[in-house]
Amino acid sequence: MIYAKKSLGQNFLKSGSALRAIIVAGDIKPTDIILEIGPGKGALTAKILETGAKMIAVEKDRDLIPYLETKFATEIKSKQLTLMEGDILELNAKQILGKITSYKLIANIPYYITGEIIRKYFEEKIQPEKMVLLVQKEVALRIVARDGKASILSIACKAYSTPRYVQTVKRDAFNPAPNVDSAIIAFENINKDLFKKDKASEGRFFEVMKLGFAHKRKKIGGNLKEIATTLNPLKLEQIKDKRSENLIVTDWVELIQK
Repeated sequence: MIYAKKSLGQNFLKSGSALRAIIVAGDIKPTDIILEIGPGKGALTAKILETGAKMIAVEKDRDLIPYLETKFATEIKSKQLTLMEGDILELNAKQILGKITSYKLIANIPYYITGEIIRKYFEEKIQPEKMVLLVQKEVALRIVARDGKASILSIACKAYSTPRYVQTVKRDAFNPAPNVDSAIIAFENINKDLFKKDKASEGRFFEVMKLGFAHKRKKIGGNLKEIATTLNPLKLEQIKDKRSENLIVTDWVELIQK
């Protein structure tokens, strides 16, 4: 019997409609290569394999590896599925993908590492062309927040992609059921064009943005007072009386261009 491990944030998806919605959102074709993080008991894995796409699935829970090897013995033998044991946060894309340069990331990920996974794959040298993730509903809503309700997470996601809220997935769609509802979110048009085009440093972008959001009640001029001389003076003057949540991606990019 396979039991979910709370320490690994495991909640196994059992809803057929939710699984189908993930596949549709991923627009998976037989020619695609899919990276799945944490296949668990393989419900999503099986649906992806049905599309004919090739897969690499990375599972941290070593107790699940023999179960998955048995369940997908045929697909592993035919090389449609490559199963790896490891911690996704400790492996870079090159270690997982080898010579593969085009892939999609599709997964039901643990809530507690959602932000780390999203940022990791946006910043990877080999970015996925699309990501479809099942995350906590509250997080998904923050990511797609409209202007005036921005957060570090939503700005970061919009700097690298076009995020799209696909649908809500109720808590009873999982076993065991989590304490909150989830949501499918798709990240499309993933690229680093914003930084390349405007010759802006990714590291500097996030450094300044974190300072800007340090005290949400303060205006941006106050939050960035200590580093004001290192910023674009015209842009800072333009936005100094706004709060960080009211800024958009291009405001932060222009701010670090002197």
